[in-house]
Amino acid sequence: MAVTFFNVNSQSGLKKLDDYLLTRSYITGYQASKDDITVQAAISKPPSSEYVNVSRWYNHIEALLRISGVSGEGCGVTIEGSAPVIDEAVATPPAADTKASAAEDDDDDDDVDLFGEETEEEKKAAEERAAAMKASGKKKESGKSSVLMDVKPWDDETDMKKLEEAVRSVQMEGLFWGASKLVPVGYGIKKLTIMLSIVDDLVSVDTLIEDHLTVEPISEYVQSCDIVAFNKI
Repeated sequence: MAVTFFNVNSQSGLKKLDDYLLTRSYITGYQASKDDITVQAAISKPPSSEYVNVSRWYNHIEALLRISGVSGEGCGVTIEGSAPVIDEAVATPPAADTKASAAEDDDDDDDVDLFGEETEEEKKAAEERAAAMKASGKKKESGKSSVLMDVKPWDDETDMKKLEEAVRSVQMEGLFWGASKLVPVGYGIKKLTIMLSIVDDLVSVDTLIEDHLTVEPISEYVQSCDIVAFNKI
């Protein structure tokens, strides 16, 4: 059953949407769908907390887009944003127009027209905004991690200052070296314990170790590297 909303960026449009969501978790059905993305994309900015139900729903859909996306197809929804606001064109018409409205309902029982109709151009624009928002939400999924690593030398004759310089010489997008210290491990040998942070989508710690820290020329100083701690930021 298709649903149509009118001017969701106006106070009257947001109020009607807020009333609509009073008894609903989603625009249509019982799970998030493309209908929710379409309506959210049509709202130009996060709604005021004055609209409690709209704010709850808006933030929930935004979180889903960031975390897992929305796969439900929905029932179909349209957004009317350019036509003038006509208060009479609401779900509950004035008493004087009841008979006329009833006749109109008989002509189109399958379409719940809450706030007006939408042109093909507006529908296409809304779908494009929804797609852009979904893509933007996926980009936000990339997080950061904090890593504590032990870097071990070959023996007690390894120049630990040069070892650290060699380690820090590895530079790549999304890699940030932090504090470090030398820790005795016995027999006069010390290891380098060093902090680093990474952007998860850009840097793999395993690749960093295997392709950069344990190959020439750094392998002249570094025997091995161990991940001591790995935490999401």
